[in-house]
Amino acid sequence: MAKPLLIRDLTLRDGQQSQFATRMNQAQVDRVLPLYRDAKFYAMEVWGGAVPDSVMRYLDENPWTRLEKIKEGISGVSKLTALSRGRNLFGYNPYPDSVIEGFCRNAVHSGVDIMRIFDALNDVNNMKSSIRFVKEAGGMADCAICYTVDPRFSLGERVNAFLKGQRLPGKLFTIKYFVDKARELAALGADMISIKDMAGLIDPATASTLVRALKAEVGIPVDLHTHCTPGFGVASTLMAMVNGVDIVDAVILSFSGGPAAPAWEIIELFARRYGRPTGVDAAAVGKIDTQLRAIRKELEKYDQYKSNHPPILDLSKHELPAEDKSLFDDALSAAVAGKTDTVLQLCQKIEKRFNYPDPDHVVRTAQIPGGMYTNMLSQLQEAKLEHHVEEVLQLVPQVRLDCGVPPLVTPTSQIVGVQAVNCVIDRHQGKPMYSNVSKNFFELVKGAYGETPWPVNPEFRKKITGSPEEIPYDTSKYAHQPNPELPQFGGMRLAANDKEELLIELFPSVAEKFLKGQRKREWEAAHPEGLEVKTAPGASAGSGAGGGTDEIPEPALPARYPTPFWEEELSLAMEA
Repeated sequence: MAKPLLIRDLTLRDGQQSQFATRMNQAQVDRVLPLYRDAKFYAMEVWGGAVPDSVMRYLDENPWTRLEKIKEGISGVSKLTALSRGRNLFGYNPYPDSVIEGFCRNAVHSGVDIMRIFDALNDVNNMKSSIRFVKEAGGMADCAICYTVDPRFSLGERVNAFLKGQRLPGKLFTIKYFVDKARELAALGADMISIKDMAGLIDPATASTLVRALKAEVGIPVDLHTHCTPGFGVASTLMAMVNGVDIVDAVILSFSGGPAAPAWEIIELFARRYGRPTGVDAAAVGKIDTQLRAIRKELEKYDQYKSNHPPILDLSKHELPAEDKSLFDDALSAAVAGKTDTVLQLCQKIEKRFNYPDPDHVVRTAQIPGGMYTNMLSQLQEAKLEHHVEEVLQLVPQVRLDCGVPPLVTPTSQIVGVQAVNCVIDRHQGKPMYSNVSKNFFELVKGAYGETPWPVNPEFRKKITGSPEEIPYDTSKYAHQPNPELPQFGGMRLAANDKEELLIELFPSVAEKFLKGQRKREWEAAHPEGLEVKTAPGASAGSGAGGGTDEIPEPALPARYPTPFWEEELSLAMEA
Protein backbone atom coordinates (compact mmCIF):
# COMPACT_ATOMS: atom_id res chain seq x y z
CA MET A 1 0.00 0.00 0.00
CA ALA A 2 1.30 3.47 -0.92
CA LYS A 3 2.49 5.65 1.94
CA PRO A 4 -0.08 8.41 2.54
CA LEU A 5 0.93 12.06 2.35
CA LEU A 6 -0.65 13.89 5.28
CA ILE A 7 -1.73 17.50 4.76
CA ARG A 8 -1.71 20.24 7.37
CA ASP A 9 -3.98 23.01 6.10
CA LEU A 10 -2.76 26.47 7.13
CA THR A 11 -5.52 28.58 5.60
CA LEU A 12 -7.17 29.82 8.81
CA ARG A 13 -3.88 30.86 10.49
CA ASP A 14 -0.74 31.20 8.42
CA GLY A 15 -2.63 31.56 5.14
CA GLN A 16 -4.77 34.50 6.17
CA GLN A 17 -1.89 35.97 8.20
CA SER A 18 0.42 35.91 5.20
CA GLN A 19 -2.09 37.28 2.72
CA PHE A 20 -4.61 39.40 4.63
CA ALA A 21 -2.97 40.64 7.84
CA THR A 22 -4.93 38.12 9.99
CA ARG A 23 -8.24 39.92 9.47
CA MET A 24 -10.65 36.97 9.04
CA ASN A 25 -13.37 37.46 11.63
CA GLN A 26 -15.26 34.76 13.50
CA ALA A 27 -18.28 34.93 11.20
CA GLN A 28 -16.05 34.34 8.17
CA VAL A 29 -14.32 31.42 9.89
CA ASP A 30 -17.69 29.94 10.89
CA ARG A 31 -18.82 29.90 7.24
CA VAL A 32 -16.15 27.40 6.23
CA LEU A 33 -16.01 25.14 9.30
CA PRO A 34 -18.75 22.68 8.18
CA LEU A 35 -16.95 22.34 4.84
CA TYR A 36 -13.61 21.76 6.57
CA ARG A 37 -15.21 19.01 8.61
CA ASP A 38 -16.15 17.34 5.33
CA ALA A 39 -12.69 17.90 3.80
CA LYS A 40 -10.93 15.71 6.40
CA PHE A 41 -7.48 17.23 6.38
CA TYR A 42 -5.05 15.46 8.70
CA ALA A 43 -4.57 18.71 10.58
CA MET A 44 -5.57 22.38 10.45
CA GLU A 45 -3.41 25.19 11.80
CA VAL A 46 -5.93 27.60 13.28
CA TRP A 47 -4.36 29.46 16.21
CA GLY A 48 -1.19 31.00 17.58
CA GLY A 49 1.06 33.26 15.56
CA ALA A 50 -0.59 36.64 15.10
CA VAL A 51 -4.13 35.30 15.65
CA PRO A 52 -4.55 35.94 19.41
CA ASP A 53 -3.19 39.49 19.17
CA SER A 54 -4.98 40.41 15.94
CA VAL A 55 -8.44 39.17 16.85
CA MET A 56 -8.35 41.33 19.98
CA ARG A 57 -6.57 44.32 18.45
CA TYR A 58 -8.51 44.65 15.20
CA LEU A 59 -11.65 42.52 15.49
CA ASP A 60 -12.57 42.95 19.16
CA GLU A 61 -12.95 39.18 19.48
CA ASN A 62 -11.80 36.75 22.13
CA PRO A 63 -8.96 34.51 20.86
CA TRP A 64 -9.98 31.68 23.20
CA THR A 65 -13.48 31.80 21.75
CA ARG A 66 -11.98 31.59 18.24
CA LEU A 67 -10.18 28.38 19.16
CA GLU A 68 -13.12 26.84 21.03
CA LYS A 69 -15.58 27.53 18.21
CA ILE A 70 -13.26 25.94 15.67
CA LYS A 71 -12.92 22.90 17.92
CA GLU A 72 -16.70 22.63 18.13
CA GLY A 73 -17.09 23.06 14.38
CA ILE A 74 -14.46 20.50 13.36
CA SER A 75 -15.66 17.93 15.92
CA GLY A 76 -12.36 16.05 16.05
CA VAL A 77 -12.30 15.21 12.31
CA SER A 78 -8.98 17.05 11.83
CA LYS A 79 -6.33 17.70 14.45
CA LEU A 80 -6.15 21.39 15.36
CA THR A 81 -2.68 22.89 15.54
CA ALA A 82 -1.24 26.13 16.86
CA LEU A 83 2.08 27.92 16.88
CA SER A 84 4.10 28.84 19.97
CA ARG A 85 7.52 30.43 20.34
CA GLY A 86 8.78 28.22 23.16
CA ARG A 87 9.82 30.11 26.27
CA ASN A 88 9.03 33.44 24.60
CA LEU A 89 5.46 32.38 23.69
CA PHE A 90 4.41 35.49 21.70
CA GLY A 91 6.85 38.24 22.69
CA TYR A 92 10.55 38.80 23.08
CA ASN A 93 11.19 38.12 26.75
CA PRO A 94 11.32 34.65 28.34
CA TYR A 95 8.41 33.68 30.58
CA PRO A 96 8.57 31.62 33.77
CA ASP A 97 7.30 28.06 33.74
CA SER A 98 4.10 29.07 35.54
CA VAL A 99 3.00 31.18 32.55
CA ILE A 100 4.15 28.61 29.99
CA GLU A 101 2.31 25.80 31.81
CA GLY A 102 -0.88 27.85 32.01
CA PHE A 103 -0.75 28.74 28.35
CA CYS A 104 -0.05 25.20 27.16
CA ARG A 105 -2.69 23.64 29.44
CA ASN A 106 -5.42 26.08 28.44
CA ALA A 107 -4.53 25.88 24.75
CA VAL A 108 -4.81 22.10 24.74
CA HIS A 109 -7.99 22.09 26.80
CA SER A 110 -9.55 24.69 24.49
CA GLY A 111 -8.88 22.66 21.37
CA VAL A 112 -5.22 22.46 20.35
CA ASP A 113 -4.24 18.88 19.52
CA ILE A 114 -0.75 19.68 18.17
CA MET A 115 1.40 22.58 19.36
CA ARG A 116 4.15 23.56 16.94
CA ILE A 117 6.94 24.76 19.21
CA PHE A 118 9.95 26.66 17.93
CA ASP A 119 12.66 28.99 19.14
CA ALA A 120 14.08 31.87 17.13
CA LEU A 121 17.65 30.85 18.06
CA ASN A 122 17.05 27.10 17.63
CA ASP A 123 17.98 26.93 21.32
CA VAL A 124 16.50 23.63 22.45
CA ASN A 125 16.64 24.73 26.09
CA ASN A 126 14.04 27.38 25.26
CA MET A 127 11.66 24.65 24.02
CA LYS A 128 11.91 22.13 26.87
CA SER A 129 9.20 23.54 29.11
CA SER A 130 6.67 23.88 26.32
CA ILE A 131 7.30 20.31 25.14
CA ARG A 132 6.77 18.97 28.65
CA PHE A 133 3.67 21.02 29.45
CA VAL A 134 1.97 20.35 26.11
CA LYS A 135 2.43 16.61 26.54
CA GLU A 136 1.34 16.69 30.19
CA ALA A 137 -1.87 18.42 29.07
CA GLY A 138 -2.53 15.65 26.54
CA GLY A 139 -1.35 17.42 23.38
CA MET A 140 1.23 16.45 20.77
CA ALA A 141 4.54 18.34 20.60
CA ASP A 142 5.46 19.32 17.04
CA CYS A 143 9.02 20.57 17.46
CA ALA A 144 10.24 22.88 14.73
CA ILE A 145 13.78 23.51 13.59
CA CYS A 146 13.98 26.97 12.04
CA TYR A 147 15.54 26.67 8.61
CA THR A 148 18.05 29.36 7.77
CA VAL A 149 21.17 29.86 5.69
CA ASP A 150 24.67 31.07 6.46
CA PRO A 151 25.42 34.79 6.13
CA ARG A 152 27.29 35.63 2.95
CA PHE A 153 30.59 37.48 3.17
CA SER A 154 32.59 38.71 0.21
CA LEU A 155 36.28 37.89 -0.12
CA GLY A 156 37.10 41.44 0.88
CA GLU A 157 34.97 41.17 4.01
CA ARG A 158 36.63 37.89 4.92
CA VAL A 159 40.11 39.36 4.47
CA ASN A 160 39.15 42.39 6.53
CA ALA A 161 37.78 40.17 9.30
CA PHE A 162 41.00 38.10 9.28
CA LEU A 163 43.12 41.25 9.62
CA LYS A 164 40.99 42.32 12.59
CA GLY A 165 41.37 38.91 14.19
CA GLN A 166 37.62 38.24 13.92
CA ARG A 167 36.46 34.65 13.45
CA LEU A 168 33.95 34.03 10.71
CA PRO A 169 31.81 30.92 10.67
CA GLY A 170 32.40 28.50 7.86
CA LYS A 171 29.48 26.23 7.14
CA LEU A 172 27.27 26.66 10.18
CA PHE A 173 23.74 25.74 9.11
CA THR A 174 24.53 22.37 7.57
CA ILE A 175 22.34 19.28 7.21
CA LYS A 176 24.15 17.90 10.27
CA TYR A 177 23.24 21.02 12.27
CA PHE A 178 19.52 20.52 11.61
CA VAL A 179 19.63 16.76 12.13
CA ASP A 180 21.43 17.18 15.45
CA LYS A 181 18.76 19.63 16.60
CA ALA A 182 16.04 17.19 15.56
CA ARG A 183 17.73 14.40 17.51
CA GLU A 184 17.80 16.54 20.64
CA LEU A 185 14.13 17.37 20.26
CA ALA A 186 13.16 13.74 19.66
CA ALA A 187 14.99 12.80 22.85
CA LEU A 188 12.89 15.37 24.73
CA GLY A 189 9.67 13.75 23.58
CA ALA A 190 8.87 15.46 20.28
CA ASP A 191 6.03 13.68 18.49
CA MET A 192 7.08 15.07 15.12
CA ILE A 193 9.71 17.36 13.62
CA SER A 194 8.86 20.30 11.39
CA ILE A 195 11.26 22.00 9.03
CA LYS A 196 10.05 25.55 9.60
CA ASP A 197 11.15 27.56 6.59
CA MET A 198 9.62 30.91 7.43
CA ALA A 199 11.26 32.83 4.57
CA GLY A 200 10.79 30.21 1.85
CA LEU A 201 14.57 29.90 1.42
CA ILE A 202 14.86 26.12 1.32
CA ASP A 203 15.69 25.20 -2.28
CA PRO A 204 14.64 21.90 -3.88
CA ALA A 205 18.07 20.26 -3.55
CA THR A 206 18.35 21.11 0.15
CA ALA A 207 14.75 20.07 0.80
CA SER A 208 15.37 16.61 -0.64
CA THR A 209 18.68 16.15 1.22
CA LEU A 210 17.36 17.38 4.56
CA VAL A 211 14.17 15.30 4.41
CA ARG A 212 16.15 12.16 3.56
CA ALA A 213 18.59 12.80 6.40
CA LEU A 214 15.83 13.41 8.95
CA LYS A 215 13.93 10.32 7.86
CA ALA A 216 17.09 8.23 8.16
CA GLU A 217 18.26 9.61 11.50
CA VAL A 218 15.13 10.58 13.46
CA GLY A 219 12.43 8.01 14.00
CA ILE A 220 9.38 10.31 14.12
CA PRO A 221 7.26 11.95 11.40
CA VAL A 222 8.74 14.88 9.46
CA ASP A 223 6.73 17.89 8.22
CA LEU A 224 7.83 20.55 5.71
CA HIS A 225 6.55 24.09 6.19
CA THR A 226 7.63 26.59 3.55
CA HIS A 227 6.44 29.64 1.61
CA CYS A 228 6.38 30.72 -2.03
CA THR A 229 7.96 34.17 -1.64
CA PRO A 230 11.30 33.60 -3.41
CA GLY A 231 9.90 31.01 -5.82
CA PHE A 232 11.05 27.72 -4.23
CA GLY A 233 7.79 26.71 -2.49
CA VAL A 234 6.17 24.29 -4.94
CA ALA A 235 9.45 22.76 -6.15
CA SER A 236 10.80 22.18 -2.64
CA THR A 237 7.50 20.67 -1.49
CA LEU A 238 7.57 18.28 -4.46
CA MET A 239 11.15 17.23 -3.69
CA ALA A 240 10.22 16.63 -0.05
CA MET A 241 7.25 14.52 -1.16
CA VAL A 242 9.28 12.17 -3.35
CA ASN A 243 11.94 11.85 -0.66
CA GLY A 244 9.61 10.55 2.02
CA VAL A 245 8.32 13.54 3.98
CA ASP A 246 5.34 12.49 6.09
CA ILE A 247 3.39 15.77 6.23
CA VAL A 248 3.39 18.93 4.13
CA ASP A 249 1.81 22.27 4.94
CA ALA A 250 -0.51 23.84 2.40
CA VAL A 251 -3.27 26.40 1.96
CA ILE A 252 -6.34 26.27 -0.22
CA LEU A 253 -5.78 27.65 -3.71
CA SER A 254 -7.37 31.08 -3.42
CA PHE A 255 -5.20 31.91 -0.37
CA SER A 256 -1.98 30.39 -1.77
CA GLY A 257 1.18 31.68 -3.41
CA GLY A 258 3.38 34.72 -2.85
CA PRO A 259 4.02 35.11 0.87
CA ALA A 260 1.82 32.10 1.64
CA ALA A 261 2.40 28.35 1.32
CA PRO A 262 1.79 26.28 -1.84
CA ALA A 263 -1.77 25.30 -2.71
CA TRP A 264 -3.29 22.00 -1.63
CA GLU A 265 -4.63 21.60 -5.17
CA ILE A 266 -1.11 21.68 -6.66
CA ILE A 267 0.20 19.27 -4.04
CA GLU A 268 -2.79 16.97 -4.58
CA LEU A 269 -2.14 16.81 -8.33
CA PHE A 270 1.44 15.71 -7.68
CA ALA A 271 0.38 13.27 -4.94
CA ARG A 272 -2.12 11.54 -7.24
CA ARG A 273 0.52 11.12 -9.93
CA TYR A 274 3.08 9.81 -7.44
CA GLY A 275 0.64 7.46 -5.73
CA ARG A 276 0.60 9.03 -2.28
CA PRO A 277 -3.04 9.46 -1.22
CA THR A 278 -3.82 12.48 0.97
CA GLY A 279 -7.27 11.35 2.13
CA VAL A 280 -8.65 14.86 1.53
CA ASP A 281 -12.13 15.21 0.01
CA ALA A 282 -11.65 17.27 -3.17
CA ALA A 283 -15.33 18.20 -3.52
CA ALA A 284 -15.37 19.69 -0.01
CA VAL A 285 -12.18 21.65 -0.75
CA GLY A 286 -13.80 23.02 -3.91
CA LYS A 287 -16.69 24.34 -1.79
CA ILE A 288 -14.27 25.83 0.75
CA ASP A 289 -12.41 27.59 -2.06
CA THR A 290 -15.67 29.10 -3.33
CA GLN A 291 -16.35 30.55 0.12
CA LEU A 292 -12.76 31.75 0.50
CA ARG A 293 -12.93 33.64 -2.79
CA ALA A 294 -15.94 35.54 -1.47
CA ILE A 295 -14.11 36.17 1.81
CA ARG A 296 -11.07 37.38 -0.11
CA LYS A 297 -13.25 40.05 -1.72
CA GLU A 298 -14.49 41.03 1.73
CA LEU A 299 -10.85 41.39 2.83
CA GLU A 300 -9.87 43.34 -0.28
CA LYS A 301 -8.60 46.25 1.82
CA TYR A 302 -5.79 44.00 3.07
CA ASP A 303 -5.15 42.11 -0.17
CA GLN A 304 -1.92 43.32 -1.75
CA TYR A 305 -2.07 40.76 -4.57
CA LYS A 306 -5.39 41.66 -6.16
CA SER A 307 -4.03 40.94 -9.64
CA ASN A 308 -2.82 37.49 -8.63
CA HIS A 309 -6.00 35.56 -7.93
CA PRO A 310 -5.37 31.90 -8.84
CA PRO A 311 -7.83 30.38 -11.32
CA ILE A 312 -10.69 28.25 -10.02
CA LEU A 313 -9.79 24.56 -9.89
CA ASP A 314 -12.16 22.09 -8.26
CA LEU A 315 -10.36 18.75 -8.47
CA SER A 316 -13.60 16.86 -7.98
CA LYS A 317 -14.86 17.99 -11.39
CA HIS A 318 -12.27 20.00 -13.32
CA GLU A 319 -9.60 18.59 -15.64
CA LEU A 320 -6.26 20.25 -16.26
CA PRO A 321 -5.51 21.39 -19.80
CA ALA A 322 -3.15 19.03 -21.65
CA GLU A 323 -0.29 21.53 -21.47
CA ASP A 324 -0.59 21.76 -17.69
CA LYS A 325 -0.77 17.98 -17.34
CA SER A 326 2.53 17.74 -19.20
CA LEU A 327 4.11 20.28 -16.83
CA PHE A 328 3.06 18.23 -13.79
CA ASP A 329 4.17 14.95 -15.34
CA ASP A 330 7.55 16.33 -16.41
CA ALA A 331 8.16 17.98 -13.02
CA LEU A 332 7.37 14.75 -11.18
CA SER A 333 9.64 12.72 -13.48
CA ALA A 334 12.46 15.21 -12.87
CA ALA A 335 11.86 15.06 -9.11
CA VAL A 336 12.03 11.26 -9.03
CA ALA A 337 15.26 11.46 -11.06
CA GLY A 338 16.72 14.02 -8.62
CA LYS A 339 17.06 16.74 -11.28
CA THR A 340 16.38 19.60 -8.91
CA ASP A 341 17.23 22.45 -11.31
CA THR A 342 14.72 21.09 -13.81
CA VAL A 343 12.16 20.66 -11.05
CA LEU A 344 12.56 24.30 -10.08
CA GLN A 345 12.17 25.55 -13.65
CA LEU A 346 9.05 23.46 -14.26
CA CYS A 347 7.45 24.24 -10.91
CA GLN A 348 7.94 27.95 -11.44
CA LYS A 349 6.11 27.54 -14.74
CA ILE A 350 3.32 25.81 -12.82
CA GLU A 351 3.23 28.68 -10.32
CA LYS A 352 2.94 31.08 -13.26
CA ARG A 353 0.06 29.05 -14.72
CA PHE A 354 -1.69 29.44 -11.35
CA ASN A 355 -1.11 33.20 -11.44
CA TYR A 356 1.19 33.29 -8.43
CA PRO A 357 3.12 36.53 -7.83
CA ASP A 358 6.57 36.53 -9.41
CA PRO A 359 9.39 35.25 -7.18
CA ASP A 360 10.76 37.97 -4.92
CA HIS A 361 14.37 38.25 -6.00
CA VAL A 362 15.31 40.59 -3.13
CA VAL A 363 14.26 37.92 -0.64
CA ARG A 364 16.12 35.24 -2.60
CA THR A 365 19.39 37.11 -3.12
CA ALA A 366 19.52 38.84 0.27
CA GLN A 367 18.30 35.61 1.93
CA ILE A 368 16.07 37.41 4.37
CA PRO A 369 12.34 37.15 5.12
CA GLY A 370 10.15 39.50 3.13
CA GLY A 371 8.64 41.02 6.27
CA MET A 372 12.10 41.86 7.55
CA TYR A 373 12.88 43.63 4.26
CA THR A 374 9.62 45.57 4.36
CA ASN A 375 10.13 46.74 7.92
CA MET A 376 13.67 47.88 7.13
CA LEU A 377 12.26 49.92 4.24
CA SER A 378 9.72 51.52 6.58
CA GLN A 379 12.43 52.43 9.07
CA LEU A 380 14.60 53.93 6.32
CA GLN A 381 11.68 55.94 4.99
CA GLU A 382 11.09 57.43 8.43
CA ALA A 383 14.75 58.49 8.50
CA LYS A 384 14.51 59.76 4.87
CA LEU A 385 17.26 57.31 3.91
CA GLU A 386 15.23 54.91 1.77
CA HIS A 387 17.78 55.22 -1.07
CA HIS A 388 20.30 53.46 1.20
CA VAL A 389 18.47 50.14 1.26
CA GLU A 390 21.32 48.35 -0.55
CA GLU A 391 23.73 49.60 2.10
CA VAL A 392 21.50 48.10 4.79
CA LEU A 393 21.27 44.78 2.97
CA GLN A 394 25.05 44.64 2.69
CA LEU A 395 25.35 45.29 6.40
CA VAL A 396 22.88 42.60 7.52
CA PRO A 397 25.44 39.73 7.45
CA GLN A 398 27.84 41.71 9.67
CA VAL A 399 25.15 42.66 12.18
CA ARG A 400 23.93 39.09 12.21
CA LEU A 401 27.47 37.83 12.83
CA ASP A 402 28.02 40.32 15.65
CA CYS A 403 24.96 39.09 17.55
CA GLY A 404 25.70 35.38 17.15
CA VAL A 405 24.29 34.49 13.67
CA PRO A 406 20.69 33.93 14.77
CA PRO A 407 18.23 32.41 12.30
CA LEU A 408 16.20 35.13 10.65
CA VAL A 409 12.76 34.40 12.08
CA THR A 410 10.54 36.55 14.28
CA PRO A 411 11.69 38.14 16.48
CA THR A 412 15.40 37.83 15.60
CA SER A 413 14.80 38.89 12.00
CA GLN A 414 13.33 42.14 13.25
CA ILE A 415 16.11 42.64 15.82
CA VAL A 416 18.80 42.23 13.17
CA GLY A 417 16.93 44.31 10.59
CA VAL A 418 16.25 47.21 12.94
CA GLN A 419 19.86 47.22 14.12
CA ALA A 420 21.25 47.16 10.56
CA VAL A 421 19.17 50.25 9.78
CA ASN A 422 20.33 51.90 13.02
CA CYS A 423 23.93 51.30 11.99
CA VAL A 424 23.38 52.90 8.59
CA ILE A 425 21.73 55.89 10.26
CA ASP A 426 24.75 56.10 12.59
CA ARG A 427 27.07 56.21 9.59
CA HIS A 428 25.16 58.98 7.90
CA GLN A 429 25.14 61.00 11.10
CA GLY A 430 28.92 60.68 11.35
CA LYS A 431 28.75 58.35 14.35
CA PRO A 432 30.47 54.99 14.88
CA MET A 433 28.41 51.87 14.20
CA TYR A 434 26.35 50.73 17.16
CA SER A 435 26.07 54.22 18.61
CA ASN A 436 22.32 53.61 18.61
CA VAL A 437 21.50 50.12 19.90
CA SER A 438 17.96 48.82 20.31
CA LYS A 439 16.90 47.30 23.62
CA ASN A 440 16.25 43.97 21.95
CA PHE A 441 19.66 43.88 20.24
CA PHE A 442 21.22 44.66 23.64
CA GLU A 443 19.36 41.75 25.25
CA LEU A 444 20.20 39.36 22.40
CA VAL A 445 23.92 40.15 22.64
CA LYS A 446 23.79 39.92 26.44
CA GLY A 447 22.41 36.40 26.23
CA ALA A 448 18.97 37.10 27.68
CA TYR A 449 17.14 35.35 24.84
CA GLY A 450 19.17 32.16 24.94
CA GLU A 451 22.23 30.59 23.31
CA THR A 452 23.05 31.87 19.85
CA PRO A 453 24.25 29.46 17.11
CA TRP A 454 27.63 31.23 16.98
CA PRO A 455 29.39 32.65 20.05
CA VAL A 456 29.21 36.41 20.46
CA ASN A 457 32.68 37.98 20.62
CA PRO A 458 33.26 38.92 24.32
CA GLU A 459 34.83 42.24 23.30
CA PHE A 460 31.76 43.10 21.24
CA ARG A 461 29.47 42.04 24.08
CA LYS A 462 31.37 44.35 26.43
CA LYS A 463 31.09 47.19 23.92
CA ILE A 464 27.33 46.77 23.71
CA THR A 465 26.37 45.67 27.24
CA GLY A 466 29.26 46.77 29.41
CA SER A 467 30.24 43.21 30.34
CA PRO A 468 32.10 40.54 28.34
CA GLU A 469 30.25 37.80 30.22
CA GLU A 470 27.10 36.20 28.90
CA ILE A 471 24.19 36.90 31.23
CA PRO A 472 21.28 34.50 30.60
CA TYR A 473 17.67 35.27 31.35
CA ASP A 474 16.45 35.03 34.93
CA THR A 475 12.72 34.40 35.13
CA SER A 476 12.82 34.49 38.94
CA LYS A 477 12.59 38.27 38.61
CA TYR A 478 9.51 38.10 36.39
CA ALA A 479 6.68 40.36 37.60
CA HIS A 480 3.19 39.20 36.72
CA GLN A 481 0.87 41.73 35.12
CA PRO A 482 -1.77 43.14 37.50
CA ASN A 483 -5.44 42.23 37.28
CA PRO A 484 -7.04 45.31 38.80
CA GLU A 485 -10.60 45.92 39.86
CA LEU A 486 -12.61 48.24 37.64
CA PRO A 487 -14.62 50.52 39.95
CA GLN A 488 -16.45 52.07 36.99
CA PHE A 489 -17.91 48.63 36.27
CA GLY A 490 -18.97 47.65 39.77
CA GLY A 491 -15.56 46.41 40.89
CA MET A 492 -15.30 43.62 38.32
CA ARG A 493 -11.76 42.39 37.69
CA LEU A 494 -10.19 43.23 34.34
CA ALA A 495 -9.68 39.49 33.69
CA ALA A 496 -12.56 37.26 34.71
CA ASN A 497 -10.77 33.89 34.49
CA ASP A 498 -7.45 32.14 33.98
CA LYS A 499 -7.59 32.41 30.20
CA GLU A 500 -8.15 36.15 30.31
CA GLU A 501 -5.34 36.51 32.85
CA LEU A 502 -3.08 34.79 30.33
CA LEU A 503 -4.11 37.33 27.70
CA ILE A 504 -2.97 40.10 30.05
CA GLU A 505 0.36 38.33 30.62
CA LEU A 506 1.01 37.76 26.92
CA PHE A 507 -0.49 40.89 25.32
CA PRO A 508 -0.72 43.47 28.12
CA SER A 509 -1.81 46.66 26.38
CA VAL A 510 -3.92 44.99 23.70
CA ALA A 511 -5.66 42.71 26.21
CA GLU A 512 -6.31 45.62 28.59
CA LYS A 513 -8.25 47.52 25.94
CA PHE A 514 -10.08 44.42 24.76
CA LEU A 515 -11.03 43.19 28.23
CA LYS A 516 -12.18 46.63 29.37
CA GLY A 517 -14.53 46.58 26.41
CA GLN A 518 -15.75 43.14 27.45
CA ARG A 519 -16.38 44.23 31.03
CA LYS A 520 -18.16 47.39 29.84
CA ARG A 521 -20.53 45.36 27.67
CA GLU A 522 -21.21 42.95 30.54
CA TRP A 523 -21.91 45.83 32.92
CA GLU A 524 -24.24 47.55 30.49
CA ALA A 525 -26.11 44.29 29.81
CA ALA A 526 -26.63 43.81 33.56
CA HIS A 527 -27.55 47.47 34.08
CA PRO A 528 -29.73 48.49 31.15
CA GLU A 529 -30.64 51.67 32.98
CA GLY A 530 -27.13 52.82 32.09
CA LEU A 531 -26.01 53.57 35.64
CA GLU A 532 -22.28 53.41 36.22
CA VAL A 533 -20.43 53.21 39.52
CA LYS A 534 -18.43 56.37 39.92
CA THR A 535 -14.73 56.12 40.58
CA ALA A 536 -13.82 57.56 43.95
CA PRO A 537 -11.74 60.76 43.85
CA GLY A 538 -8.10 59.89 43.45
CA ALA A 539 -8.80 56.22 42.78
CA SER A 540 -7.46 54.55 39.68
CA ALA A 541 -9.63 52.57 37.33
CA GLY A 542 -6.62 50.33 36.80
CA SER A 543 -4.59 50.13 33.66
CA GLY A 544 -4.26 46.34 33.69
CA ALA A 545 -1.12 46.59 31.61
CA GLY A 546 1.58 47.55 34.04
CA GLY A 547 4.45 49.18 32.22
CA GLY A 548 5.98 46.27 30.40
CA THR A 549 4.39 45.46 27.07
CA ASP A 550 5.79 42.28 25.62
CA GLU A 551 3.91 41.95 22.38
CA ILE A 552 5.41 43.44 19.23
CA PRO A 553 3.47 46.49 18.01
CA GLU A 554 2.33 46.64 14.43
CA PRO A 555 4.38 48.96 12.22
CA ALA A 556 3.02 51.11 9.45
CA LEU A 557 2.68 48.57 6.66
CA PRO A 558 3.96 49.38 3.18
CA ALA A 559 1.76 48.25 0.34
CA ARG A 560 3.81 45.24 -0.59
CA TYR A 561 3.62 43.06 2.49
CA PRO A 562 0.39 43.30 4.46
CA THR A 563 1.25 40.99 7.33
CA PRO A 564 2.17 42.29 10.79
CA PHE A 565 5.63 41.08 11.72
CA TRP A 566 5.02 39.81 15.25
CA GLU A 567 4.38 36.37 14.18
CA GLU A 568 5.81 33.85 12.64
CA GLU A 569 6.21 32.94 10.76
CA LEU A 570 6.74 33.56 9.33
CA SER A 571 5.76 33.94 6.29
CA LEU A 572 6.52 37.48 5.29
CA ALA A 573 5.40 39.04 8.48
CA MET A 574 6.29 36.47 10.67
CA GLU A 575 5.36 33.33 12.82
CA ALA A 576 5.23 32.27 13.06
